[in-house]
Amino acid sequence: MSQTERDIHYMKLAMDMAAKAEEKGEVPVGAILVKNDEVISAGFNFCIGSHDPSAHAEMQCLRQAGKVIENYRLLDTTLYVTLEPCAMCAGAMVHSRVSRLVFGASDAKTGAAGTVIDLVRHSAFNHQLEVTQGVLELECAEQLSQFFRRRRKEKKALKQQQKLSASPE
Repeated sequence: MSQTERDIHYMKLAMDMAAKAEEKGEVPVGAILVKNDEVISAGFNFCIGSHDPSAHAEMQCLRQAGKVIENYRLLDTTLYVTLEPCAMCAGAMVHSRVSRLVFGASDAKTGAAGTVIDLVRHSAFNHQLEVTQGVLELECAEQLSQFFRRRRKEKKALKQQQKLSASPE
């Protein structure tokens, strides 16, 4: 299997994790950590349910991986994530020495792997990651877009319902 085929395979697994986040009412972002062609850990956004602003998919995945391999250094690993990491997650990847980052959709607001800022390849740091972006980009972006479209529609319906129930009869 070529590297491109492997990247697509693992990104699909990350998208499955994002779907699990959405099932729980979370923003659908998923992550998979791979070492030697084996999935070491997986995570999905769980900020809302855990009341934890650091419970991003990448952070969940990195925490689990550290426990699995019993080391906070995640050498020779590749992290697959459906959305470009934020600064917090990018920093954690640098500190944990993830070797490679593969992400689907770019994040124009908080992307820290090249879109807004590039923390994972910053020359001032003692570790830089190899980055592959845009793997299943359209599919990953659409997964997020559908979620936010549905949420806006639900909010609009709720506002209309509240408006109707508040009007005098």
